[in-house]
Amino acid sequence: MQKSSLLNIVLYEPEIPVNAGNIIRLCANTGCNLHMIEPLGFDLDDKGLRRAGLDYRDLVDVSVYSNFEEYLVSMKDNTMFLTSTLGQNLYTDVKYSKGDSIIFGPESSGLPKSVLRSNPAESSIRLPMVPSNRSLNVSNTVAVVIYEAWRQMEFVGL
Repeated sequence: MQKSSLLNIVLYEPEIPVNAGNIIRLCANTGCNLHMIEPLGFDLDDKGLRRAGLDYRDLVDVSVYSNFEEYLVSMKDNTMFLTSTLGQNLYTDVKYSKGDSIIFGPESSGLPKSVLRSNPAESSIRLPMVPSNRSLNVSNTVAVVIYEAWRQMEFVGL
C-alpha cells in the first residue's frame, strides 16, 4: 500500500536509468511516490540509476506495474494528468491536488496515443517550448511540473 504522498509520479516505459535516478532523488526531496510502467529500459539495480539516485532510493515508495491497465486499476480514484508536447493545457493552467497522478512518457517517443486517449483531452498538459523543438528531458519536465503543483499547494509539508 502506498503511503500518502504529495503527488504520484508515473513513468510510462522509462528508458534511461540516469533520468529515473534523478526522478527518484526529486521524489525523495518533494515527498512524491514513483510508479513505473513496464517494460523498463533498465534494471532497477542499474549502476547509472544508483549513481543518479544516490542513496535516496530507500526514501521513495517505488512501485512497478506490468502494464498501464494494472496501474489504472490500483489508482482508479486519482485525478490524472498526462504530459505531452501536444497537451491541451499549459502545466500552469490546471489545478493540482495532493495525491494527483502525473504521467510522463518514454524519452524517445512520449506517451502513446492510446494512453493519451485513456483520459479526457483537458487532462493533458504541456510545457511551453520554442517551436520546432521536439521535447525536454523527462527528468527536467518532471521537476518543473512537481514544483508548480507543490507551489499551488503552498508547499504543503514543509
